[in-house]
Amino acid sequence: MSWILIAISAYFIFAVVNLVDKYLLGVRIPSPKVYTFYIGVSGILILILVPFGFLIVPRFSLILLALLAGVCHILGVFIFLVGLKSFEASRIMPAMGALLPIFTFGFALILSGQNEVLTFSDITAFVLLIFGTLLITWQKKKTITLTNIKIAILSAFFFALYFVLAKLVYLEQPFISGFIWTRIGAFMAALSLLFSKEVKEDIFGRPKFIQRKTWVIFFPNEVASASGFILQNWAIALAPFVYLGIINALEGVKYVFVLIFTLFLSLKFPKILKEEVSREILFQKIIAILLIGGGLVLLAGR
Repeated sequence: MSWILIAISAYFIFAVVNLVDKYLLGVRIPSPKVYTFYIGVSGILILILVPFGFLIVPRFSLILLALLAGVCHILGVFIFLVGLKSFEASRIMPAMGALLPIFTFGFALILSGQNEVLTFSDITAFVLLIFGTLLITWQKKKTITLTNIKIAILSAFFFALYFVLAKLVYLEQPFISGFIWTRIGAFMAALSLLFSKEVKEDIFGRPKFIQRKTWVIFFPNEVASASGFILQNWAIALAPFVYLGIINALEGVKYVFVLIFTLFLSLKFPKILKEEVSREILFQKIIAILLIGGGLVLLAGR
């Protein structure tokens, strides 16, 4: 199934992007609102494809659906960044890793109106991937509070809704055209952040964000993030509706890549990555990798 390889490629890119995001949020970008604004606004660059005939105007209801999908994505990004900024990633990721695939699977069943079903092998792979993601992101010393859970639930809810709404758009629109419409929705949602005094001050008053050193890091990172996001959406467009939750569950692969990168980088940048690497943690993560690998093997054997 080509969509699996495409999704894994997307998560490889996201692993790199997430490490850079953590650096930017912790050192150079003080506000999740500001970062969300630039993420949403930069997505409008996809409009450069419009003159080449990639944009198709569908019926009005489908346009609204695509715009709503984009809004949901921006809401998910903002809430996730609030959690990443306020708490260590290890307190947010376990809940996100479990909730996002489940929410997506539930929304897909409700909204698809199709009779697709997962096989026993698919369900087993789904469970292995979720537990592998939980295990690879879990840290015993990090207590998950009610606030952490609320943030994870809200973020997972909006991301899952985006996945399903985007899939409904891709079912009736060519991929690039549907993607452009969702980015217009995200752009509109990002513009609403201009009502925030914090965002206006950063952009028009004291532009901390747009320092040259920040842009040197932010712009290439956003290009990489956009590439990963396009690949992820391509996987959404190609996968059967019932498999959308598995695309989310495959996010565990991202943390495998993050672990590999962390092993090489945490010694050099401990204040940025803030990850412990002990024998016990490595053993835990190896078990997680085996679970994720087992899920991938089951999916590949379909």
